[in-house]
Amino acid sequence: MSKKVAVIMGSDSDFPVVRSALTELKKYGVEFECHIMSAHRTPAEAAAFASSAAENGFGVIICAAGMAAHLAGVIAGNTILPVIGIPMSSSVLDGMDALLATVMMPPGVPVATVAVNGAKNAAVLAVQILALSDSELSRRLADEKQKMADAVAKKDAAIQEEIKNV
Repeated sequence: MSKKVAVIMGSDSDFPVVRSALTELKKYGVEFECHIMSAHRTPAEAAAFASSAAENGFGVIICAAGMAAHLAGVIAGNTILPVIGIPMSSSVLDGMDALLATVMMPPGVPVATVAVNGAKNAAVLAVQILALSDSELSRRLADEKQKMADAVAKKDAAIQEEIKNV
């Protein structure tokens, strides 16, 4: 049985961005759970979830948080599973604070970090990690990469035709 992905948000205000990660996971047929937990308001619950995630069938944990953005670090500090952080943009520093808080982890407690609001890439990275031990997921990823390459080639061909008319 394939491993699940946990998607944890620091706040319900993160959901409009996080939704694209859930959509991407569904596209690949990856089972997931999505929860709201706070590094600061529910630290015990976040730690308990992280420490039991592997035994509960998860293979990767994605964490979305803004501002101080300690959620991914709290999760990573309580599990051996790969953790992917999504720094969320805020009105204060446009996500730069969250980006730095997510990426600047101490040695031995890594958090893979995607772009600010990069939920889709977080999901793709989670799928790539799971695909290391799942040949069907690997095939789906290869098919998707080929679709992207085909789309670029089609756009290039259209531009080449347009250039003839310049």
